[in-house]
Amino acid sequence: MTKNEVLKTWVEKYSGSLLKRAAYLLSDKDDAKDIVQEVFLSALSAYDSFEGKSQPLTWLTTILNRKVADFYRGKYKSEPQIKLDHFFDETGSWKNNGVLADWNISNKEPELLDDLNFNKTLEDCIEELPLRWKIPVKMYYLQEKKAPEVSQELNISTTNLWKILQRSRMQLRECLDFNWFAKS
Repeated sequence: MTKNEVLKTWVEKYSGSLLKRAAYLLSDKDDAKDIVQEVFLSALSAYDSFEGKSQPLTWLTTILNRKVADFYRGKYKSEPQIKLDHFFDETGSWKNNGVLADWNISNKEPELLDDLNFNKTLEDCIEELPLRWKIPVKMYYLQEKKAPEVSQELNISTTNLWKILQRSRMQLRECLDFNWFAKS
């Protein structure tokens, strides 16, 4: 089989799996389609380096993960600075200390992550994060990358990453308070 025939077979066989993974990692179907196309273009140009020691889907998924990291790295660097006016006043003090208080979760809600409606609300809240926060949150929590890896890929310090994650969690909490718990 020629290289083009093999790749055509891979496109037919693995596009669905790669698109599903890319859509999960990027939360945007159009971006996911673009990334999957880039994966196959990269696979075509790097086909001779594929030694067959792994399954083709494993190799293609590795390319996909690198493409997603490149995508986030590019987006992260191109976004403007985030303003924290929503959380802090001009002296650096909290505007709303309520984000520091404990949630009053009843015993009826111990398995929130099993609730499809809660998951949808959480996904919506993640999408509302500023891009410079959303990217590290997705890489760290959804892709389950370690802090040093996220820091290196985004070219930020680990201390900065922890601050971003902390601020993101506060904004997610506020969003969930308003969009889920206040409505319960």
